[in-house]
Amino acid sequence: MDFYYHPASPACRSVMLVAKALNLQLNLKFVDLMTEENLKPNFVAINPLHCVPTLVDNDLTLWESRAILVYLVDKYGRTNSRLYPKDPKTRATINQRLFFDLGTLGARFEDYYYPLYFEGAPADEEKIAKIEEALGVLNGYLTVNPYAAGPNMTLADYSLVATVSSLEAVQYDLAKFPSVAAWYEGCKASMADYEEINGEGMRQYRAYFESGLAG
Repeated sequence: MDFYYHPASPACRSVMLVAKALNLQLNLKFVDLMTEENLKPNFVAINPLHCVPTLVDNDLTLWESRAILVYLVDKYGRTNSRLYPKDPKTRATINQRLFFDLGTLGARFEDYYYPLYFEGAPADEEKIAKIEEALGVLNGYLTVNPYAAGPNMTLADYSLVATVSSLEAVQYDLAKFPSVAAWYEGCKASMADYEEINGEGMRQYRAYFESGLAG
């Protein structure tokens, strides 16, 4: 499987963490977003939206990280993997958390921090309040259960941990959300090769933000 990625991308890192959990070997193909390599014709021919992550598995080409996560477990995981069990209610809860990560927590993070760092926009208290509202919801999930979608670690955790690591990258203090903070530290300790994949990538992500601030 060819995996087009950039290590600073949280979405790419979530896929790499799940691949490691499944003992899958990805053929890593670095795409230099900083030099707009993703806009070159050879990559656009693979993915017309020219985004990473992009997975090519024989005749299947797939982008959107959460779709890739589901595909990897469905095709290469155990018959009823705890990462994405077959039970419809459990899957519905995992899906809800994945969509919450994409459409709420992740979207609100980008909506506040990207203009702040890269456009010189002033701090927006309403936008930071929206992030904290989303973190409050996640904190509630993690107060009831040890993991985002229930008693076991699932794809939801692998997706959310990459987003929460983005908050660490911008030095956001999770102290207001103790269940999120405890879960985050637990993920760091228990996910295979976390530091190599997500820790190092998060530091690159931080450098990316700092370069925007400097500019």
